[in-house]
Amino acid sequence: MGLVLLGVLDSSFLFLPFGNDILLVYLVARDGGGLLWYVLAAAAGSTMGVVLLDLVSRRVGQEGLSRVLHPKRLEYVMAKMKQRAAMGIAIACLAPPPFPFTMVVAAASALQYPRIRLLAVVFVSRSLRFFLIGLAALHYGRGILRIARSAGFEWFMIGFTVVCLIGSTVSVSKWVRRSKTSRLPT
Repeated sequence: MGLVLLGVLDSSFLFLPFGNDILLVYLVARDGGGLLWYVLAAAAGSTMGVVLLDLVSRRVGQEGLSRVLHPKRLEYVMAKMKQRAAMGIAIACLAPPPFPFTMVVAAASALQYPRIRLLAVVFVSRSLRFFLIGLAALHYGRGILRIARSAGFEWFMIGFTVVCLIGSTVSVSKWVRRSKTSRLPT
């Protein structure tokens, strides 16, 4: 359930870079036999998070997108989404942070890319990404577990958690602020 929950949180409005990846690596390194279930749980959680992002982004539409992107950047994003939206979404799903996954998905939704296709591309692409990460964890599992049990890693995770909490607070406050300004009459 942790992979599903982290996937939902990471793929919606919160800032949790590598959170799901780290948990997946740890779980696979500890129990490689559960690889397929872990991959499916992580991909399902990520897809559920995209549903939340999609619902909001689709409502604000192109107008909301124009509040976030410079006009030239908006033109570029719109042109790319019309030409190869599925490819862009798949690349965003496969790429590690700091690739702007959330912004790509939000743009696709705001520009009314079909929801079913969006969710299918996200699920398949995220499954592939998590499967590749899981294979690496199978290969390097013992070393990963040794590192995870070290005091230095524990301190790293505490710092990482603090950074994620701060990043999530900033991210959510920006989305709330933007949603309030988009409802004000202009």
